[in-house]
Amino acid sequence: MRKPSRRVVLATALGAAVPTGPAPVATTRLRALEREHRARLGVFAWDTGTGARLGYRSGERFAMCSVFKTLAVAAVLRYLGEDVLGEVVHYDEGDVERAGGAPVTGKPENLAAGMTVGRLCGAAISYSDNTAANLLLEQLGGPVAVTRLCRSLGDEVTRLDRWEPELNSAEPGRVTDTTTPLAIATTYARLTVGHALDAAERRRLTGWLLANTTGGERIRAGLPGDWTVGDKTGTGGYGTANDVAVARPPGRAPLVLAVLSTHADAAAEADSPLVSKAAAIVADVFEHGDA
Repeated sequence: MRKPSRRVVLATALGAAVPTGPAPVATTRLRALEREHRARLGVFAWDTGTGARLGYRSGERFAMCSVFKTLAVAAVLRYLGEDVLGEVVHYDEGDVERAGGAPVTGKPENLAAGMTVGRLCGAAISYSDNTAANLLLEQLGGPVAVTRLCRSLGDEVTRLDRWEPELNSAEPGRVTDTTTPLAIATTYARLTVGHALDAAERRRLTGWLLANTTGGERIRAGLPGDWTVGDKTGTGGYGTANDVAVARPPGRAPLVLAVLSTHADAAAEADSPLVSKAAAIVADVFEHGDA
C-alpha cells in the first residue's frame, strides 16, 4: 500500500479536526503539571506530517486574549488583500490610551505620521500591540470579522466579541472571546500550513509569527533550541497565559501547538513557566514517544 503524502495526511487531519485523545503518560505528566501550578491547562498538539495528535482538555474553552491577533491579521489578508497593506492609517493618543499596550503605535513618530496597514499587522503579531489590533479590527468592521473568518475555515468554536483591552477579562465561565486548544490550533494550521491563504499571504503571516518578541518565556522556552518557532502569545485576567505556535523540527513537517492556561483566582499572575513546561512535555512525547 502506498504511504500517504504529507499533503494527504494534513488534508485529512484538517478535514476531521477530531482529537484522538491524549497519550497515557502525557496525560499523567500534564495533569501533574496542572496540579503543581494550581491552574487549568489546555493543550493540543498536531504533527502535520504524520497526523499524530495529542490533547489535554483540548475541547474546553479558554479566553483567547492576544492570540486572536494572528486571526485578525489573517482576516486582513484574506478579506482586504495585500494591496491594502501599503495604505496609511491615522490615529490619535485617545486610541492608544483606550487600547493600552502600544509599544509600536505609541511611539511619537508613529502617532504623528500614522502607520501602514502592513506595519500595523506586524506590530499586532510581533509586538502584541493592542492599538494596532484595534485599528485592524476597525478596518475589518469590528471583532465579528474574526469570528466570520473562523467560521469560513470550519472553526465553529472560536469567537471574538470585544475590543482591546476588554477582551482580556477572562472571567471563569465566560464564552465571549474564547476558543479551545483544538479549535485554535486547527485554525492556525489552516492559516499557516494549509491553504486558507495563498502562498504569499502565508509567508507574510508566518514571517510575523517568527518575528514575535513576546514568546521567549513560553512555548519557545520549552522546545528544543534547534526548532524554528513562530508563535503568538496571549495574557489576561485570572492569570491567563496562552501561546499558540507553529514549530518546525529540523528536517520535519511543522508541529502546531496550542497551550492555554488560566486560574480560578482573579489576582493570579500569568504563569509563563506553566506554558513552557507543557510545551517541553509535548516535545518530549513527539520526539521520544509516550512510553
